[in-house]
Amino acid sequence: MNSPDEPHRDPDLCVITCALTGVLATREQCPGIPYTPAEIGEEARRAYEAGAAAVHIHARNDDGSPTFSPATFARIKEEVRKRCPIILNFSTGTIVDDVSEQCTYIRESTPELAALNAGTMNYAKYSGKRKDFVFDMVFPNTYAKITQLLRTMNESNVKPELECFDTGHTHGLWPLIDMGLLVPPLQYSFVVNVLGGLPGSVEALQLQTKIMHPGSEWEVIAISHGHFRILATALVLGGNIRTGLEDHLYLPSGEMAKSNAELVAVAEQLCRSTGRKPASVEQARAILSLAPG
Repeated sequence: MNSPDEPHRDPDLCVITCALTGVLATREQCPGIPYTPAEIGEEARRAYEAGAAAVHIHARNDDGSPTFSPATFARIKEEVRKRCPIILNFSTGTIVDDVSEQCTYIRESTPELAALNAGTMNYAKYSGKRKDFVFDMVFPNTYAKITQLLRTMNESNVKPELECFDTGHTHGLWPLIDMGLLVPPLQYSFVVNVLGGLPGSVEALQLQTKIMHPGSEWEVIAISHGHFRILATALVLGGNIRTGLEDHLYLPSGEMAKSNAELVAVAEQLCRSTGRKPASVEQARAILSLAPG
């Protein structure tokens, strides 16, 4: 509920985010994945023109390998801003404890948003055909690591996007609220279909929305199979949605997407088909409690 002093949030508006790059998939798997800052800038423009209000970005070297270089993130911001006013969300995820480079590019590039992984988890992919794990790792996110990133975001006026892969991640953020490091209204991203985390089900999303801090915004990040079905679930439940080549490589027809814009176009139509409306960039800024552009 909005208090009399709070602006009304149109429940029909939906913020569509596009995750352009990721770190795992390569062009051998999907030729449309952008690598260079200029390619990422072009994909951001296409996503914006297709209906996205925000883009989530991992940086790559020119050969496609991941990088946390502050200079690369700065070039990405420059290339995107040449082309469109879309909201920038930079990833900070890493399996190592040293987040000095992440803190540097948050301070120097000051994207409107930065992803903040909310807890440690098993992170794996299993092949039923091979009866073996494709990869198997621990994704460590201790409170020390989280608070270091969060303090940097707060000092830089960058809003954290709270990526929660399980209910314990969502619930476990309460000490940071109590410490005053997380200041409501909050923005959650509920990630589903990662092995080690939440399944892609209606019940899983409903539980997350009951655990999250009251009055928060949330979106769903649905990885791989069932992607569009879970986006539809979030739309019906009143959440925002994310799509893009980081999350899923295929269109509903089963054809591989040639660009991020093709996935955004499907998400935009899905949004309208459920009676929701894609938010513009300025509307998204208001919904996510960001400063006007």
